Amino acid sequence: MADTHAPTLTVAITSRALFDLEHSHRLYEREGIGAYQEHQRENEDAPLAPGIAFPLVRKLLALNEGLPRDAPRVEVILLSRNSSDTGLRIFNSIRHHGLAISRATFTSGAPTWPYIRPFGAHLFLSANPESVRRALEHGVAAATILPAKAAAQRHDQLRIAFDGDAVIFGDESERVSQEQGLQAFHDHETTRAHEPLSGGPFRGFLDALHRLQAAYPAGEAAPIRTALVTARSAPAHERVIRTLREWDVRLDEALFLGGRPKGPFLETFGADIFFDDSQHNIESAKLHVAAGHVPHGVSNESLPSE
Repeated sequence: MADTHAPTLTVAITSRALFDLEHSHRLYEREGIGAYQEHQRENEDAPLAPGIAFPLVRKLLALNEGLPRDAPRVEVILLSRNSSDTGLRIFNSIRHHGLAISRATFTSGAPTWPYIRPFGAHLFLSANPESVRRALEHGVAAATILPAKAAAQRHDQLRIAFDGDAVIFGDESERVSQEQGLQAFHDHETTRAHEPLSGGPFRGFLDALHRLQAAYPAGEAAPIRTALVTARSAPAHERVIRTLREWDVRLDEALFLGGRPKGPFLETFGADIFFDDSQHNIESAKLHVAAGHVPHGVSNESLPSE
């Protein structure tokens, strides 16, 4: 049984990440806001199909089963650029699918990211890269989710995987690798093996997830399982392990792949979502699992603004 005194993990998500709104979005881009509004009103009682992050949200909310409604373990907040009028279909879809989501913000086309911090969210998932970048700039773990239909569920257990450098950790080691080469990177990490890495944009979310995980007994029956999936390999592994030990954070699995494509390993792990700063790694991952791009660090400095 879960410890009911653990703090609430709060996740903010946009409607296009939660539901399959791509038909509506294409209509908006092709014919404008008027046609979009009319379409949503005409179909407000037609439930939207689950989107790419729907299975993740369902599993997160399932962690509240058996807990008092006023003391949830996890809360999911909906942030949407819809108006409250067109957003009625989204709320109807939430009710249809039995999702315990009650808090929402509808901005009528204005940016949603400013509302992330007032809600106290630990994580923000959006299909809008600019919103994600702005959230990261304001200290919130955030990732861009490419809209798609929900994948089939493979596990009842919630499984979340993370890249290391520029996601959980800072990007200083990645900078050495890109600017000076692999041997310089290994030398850098070996000489600093006992020096903890700095925290990256997802350290706060990882801490909150770890506290949530710690509320349940460890083992195969635990409702949450986490993994580090990194391009690092020996001898660069030691600094990572010692850093996590210093932070007192548990990751159930650690995959040091030495540059192997991550997608097949993520499929084997059964990740409900994987976070990585490298667009190349996201391209590999999204063929197998839901993947969130974290536009942070040296790998993203030359990306154009959208």
